[in-house]
Amino acid sequence: MTVFYCDHHEIPLPPGHKFPMAKYRLLRERLEAAGGFDLRPAPPGALDDILLVHDEAYGRAFLDGTLDPAMIRRIGFPWSAGLVARTLASVGSTVAAAKLAINEGCAGGLAGGTHHAFRDAGSGFCIFNDIAVAIRALGLRRAAVVDLDVHQGDGTAAIFEDSPEVLTISLHGRNNFPFRKRRSKIDIEFEDGTGDEEYLARLAEVLPRVVEFEPELVFFQSGVDALATDRLGKLALTPEGMARRDAMVVALPFPLVVTLGGGYSEPIEHTVSAHAATFLAAARRAA
Repeated sequence: MTVFYCDHHEIPLPPGHKFPMAKYRLLRERLEAAGGFDLRPAPPGALDDILLVHDEAYGRAFLDGTLDPAMIRRIGFPWSAGLVARTLASVGSTVAAAKLAINEGCAGGLAGGTHHAFRDAGSGFCIFNDIAVAIRALGLRRAAVVDLDVHQGDGTAAIFEDSPEVLTISLHGRNNFPFRKRRSKIDIEFEDGTGDEEYLARLAEVLPRVVEFEPELVFFQSGVDALATDRLGKLALTPEGMARRDAMVVALPFPLVVTLGGGYSEPIEHTVSAHAATFLAAARRAA
């Protein structure tokens, strides 16, 4: 299975910043040790592709460092040249994986899933919406987004709200960020403390909708912040429940792209192990 990474682009963050940047390198090293992956550095996303989704003034202001400070605060990362390089690589990883998946059946990126990015603004550590860019760049006639990050994919939902050719599904915490939810085609909300059985039962209810939709490509936004150990998640899934979740999604009979999404467990090894399990499940499908 081919997987693109971009942790070689470093983002300088202030001491104590809550974003777990180290997980990307640790995950790549875990998959290298596991074997069976063709790990490639992600190419930068093309501006022309990004502008198929994002407002040009917003996109260019971010790239040249002139974005309004209030918008930078909403994103949550201080602007830097490293952030620009990393953001472009994150978009490029998903576009490249999508192109490969169409022909090879499955591919992924150890980044991406930046689902809080709107057409003209970033939010929640998300700047450009890589999944939306990939869908538009490939000119897909039918695409499905199965977003299992614990935070609703509000940016993705808003971008495709009026696009019948894109099925957006989000399973997320009711009482978690973003506090103003947007309308996906299918939204499933969970109360704090929801565990494996309820979560998996609701997932089993919606996955047949993907099959009925018959997409050319499925994007699996595979955040692992629904784990009980996650400090931002508020749900209570076990590693075993996450593994069952992954098996259900990778069993979908369509070409599949896996994007990373969120994960904020302490210790960080819980996040890395859960992310690695997702990619290992996808690799078994691709074998």
